[in-house]
Amino acid sequence: MSIKIKATFLDEITADIPHQNWGKEEWDKDFAAMKAVGIDTVIMIRSGLEKFITYPSKILIEEFGCYEPPVDLVDMFLDLAEKYDMRYFFGTYCLRHNGHYKDVDIDARWSVEKRLIDEVWERYGHRKAFKGWYLAKEISGNDESIVREFINYSSYCKKISGNLPTLISPGMLGRKAWMPNEPGAHDLDFEHHERTWDTIMKAVSGYVDIIAFQDGHVTYEELGPAMKLNKRLADKYGIELWTNSETFDRDMPIRFLPIKWEKLRYKLKKAEEAGVTRALTFEFSHFMSPNSMYPSAHHLYNRYKEYLREEE
Repeated sequence: MSIKIKATFLDEITADIPHQNWGKEEWDKDFAAMKAVGIDTVIMIRSGLEKFITYPSKILIEEFGCYEPPVDLVDMFLDLAEKYDMRYFFGTYCLRHNGHYKDVDIDARWSVEKRLIDEVWERYGHRKAFKGWYLAKEISGNDESIVREFINYSSYCKKISGNLPTLISPGMLGRKAWMPNEPGAHDLDFEHHERTWDTIMKAVSGYVDIIAFQDGHVTYEELGPAMKLNKRLADKYGIELWTNSETFDRDMPIRFLPIKWEKLRYKLKKAEEAGVTRALTFEFSHFMSPNSMYPSAHHLYNRYKEYLREEE
């Protein structure tokens, strides 16, 4: 049986893609479309970005001047996840990206971030669909401060939630991690990548449960060998490896548009050949949904449904 996309990010607090301005009715329709193609896990990519947040956090509103959201999106996504029998992973808030704490010592940030985790668990931890945590920081290289934050977050999230799993989705330092034709862009250095991720995985083993590398940062020629290397390292340290099979196209001069089906199919096949059994995507609702603002995403959904039928 070929690899399937079983999980998607929910990018409601968007960073670099347009907002679709959906309410609960539109999101309900989209969850139904996810369910129809076998998606069983939704991962909120972040609980806030700078002043915009997904739930009415007393800490973020009163202490950091964040804007009170008109809708509690965490509650809404949990409602829909429960309706469609899906798992929900909560994406953390990064004080590193908030002006108040951008240049503050990691220990000072952590004291606040721990309170935010407590706040979230008190509000939503009882919910049936709440099944894990997504650590929203992204890295490609060995940033020791972020690795330390992964360990802090994972150990604390697990402690208060009865050992629910934690997930990260790092990049790879390949040519497409940069803008096209950007000076300094280079192909993946496999020896450096192996050293780096051997070090990181050794450090986070026992803390981070799942790693889903973004598959769009390397060339198509490098993707298969890179995935096999990642799988070997993950197996070495007892970490579950998913692929983050991006459904947007990094090859276009416009950022970002839905990917060509042939490319997505190729990436899924390479993950399967590497021994990866589960795919996450960034992200269904914009780039693969029959409800997306992009008509080409509707067609990608149709092609993916054909793929599912062919692989039965």
